[in-house]
Amino acid sequence: MNTSSTSLMKLETPAAVIDTSRMHRNIQRMQTRMDALGVRFRPHAKTSKCSQVVRAQIAAGASGITVSTLKEAAHFFDDGITDILYGVGMVANKLPQALALRRRGCDLKIVTDSVDSARAIVAFGAENGEVFEVWIEIDTDGHRSGIRPDEPALIDVATVLHEGGARLGGVMTHAGSSYEFDTPETLAAMAEQERSGCVRAADRLREAGLPCPVVSVGSTPTALSANHLQGVTEVRAGVYVFFDLVMHNVGVCSTEDIALSVITTVIGHQADKGWAIVDAGWMAMSRDRGTQNQKRDFGYGQVCGVDGAVIPGYILRGANQEHGILSRADATDTDIARRFPIGTRLRILPNHACATGAQFPSYQALAEEGEITEWRRLHGS
Repeated sequence: MNTSSTSLMKLETPAAVIDTSRMHRNIQRMQTRMDALGVRFRPHAKTSKCSQVVRAQIAAGASGITVSTLKEAAHFFDDGITDILYGVGMVANKLPQALALRRRGCDLKIVTDSVDSARAIVAFGAENGEVFEVWIEIDTDGHRSGIRPDEPALIDVATVLHEGGARLGGVMTHAGSSYEFDTPETLAAMAEQERSGCVRAADRLREAGLPCPVVSVGSTPTALSANHLQGVTEVRAGVYVFFDLVMHNVGVCSTEDIALSVITTVIGHQADKGWAIVDAGWMAMSRDRGTQNQKRDFGYGQVCGVDGAVIPGYILRGANQEHGILSRADATDTDIARRFPIGTRLRILPNHACATGAQFPSYQALAEEGEITEWRRLHGS
């Protein structure tokens, strides 16, 4: 047993483990690619919600961060990061929180995709003597929020912001539907659709005499698949820092790149069913079953040895609140009690790193030489 495995044997289970060597390799891979494409990189902190991880991303060359909640924004601003994009559509009742952060010196950017929201932002700004920087969200794939690049509402929203005294900072988009593809050709096509749609929206604003300094695109699959990013100023991506089984199925990483796992202990068996019972249920892995609609379904996660090596054929087939059901994916292993005796330590690779990380108040950061350090994460929203 190597030093790393020995260290992991001492942890209480279940526990979320970061393989820091893999994490740093993932960070460098993305940053090197963004540098080669000639764009700024603004990582999404919602994946890790962890100061040590975000500091590593900044140290590698990232410029600012993206967050999904204002609680995240406050946390990372307190940690010394000032350039923050709150990448979720702004609603009126959250404007006081945004104002408080800006008054403290946070260079917080906010997002809108509607005239009503834009009007609320400029009215609140006028009442409080604050010039908010606002980006308009663009829908480039029909996946979630945003205004379509050629929609008349784009100019309407921009005009309300610009004439109302806000700072029109630019446009942003997220091609979330890229998670549905799994070939280099389709991923490259989606990356180009994302790029061209957002650039088209920026061009329309400029043609209308409106400012648009920032053109921000991004998802992990498109960031790693784009052939060029002409007209784009920055890219955002999040899950790349850990990767997960959904990203493995998409085709942008291997299982050897997945830096987050959950260490668990075998606590029992149902030998006639070919089951080993472990102490990592959905409260550890999350309920995310993101791989079930992909070509390969990993159940609730891929089973690995305590050393992190994949054990082919074995997955976490099922999960109750605190119990996980480990079995072969394609057969009944009646010898499972001998193969995985009670007390065996295993690591489970997650379907969705963001969701699995959210189940834990901290990570156990495993260094290459085997040292483990606790890294606190921002728990909850």
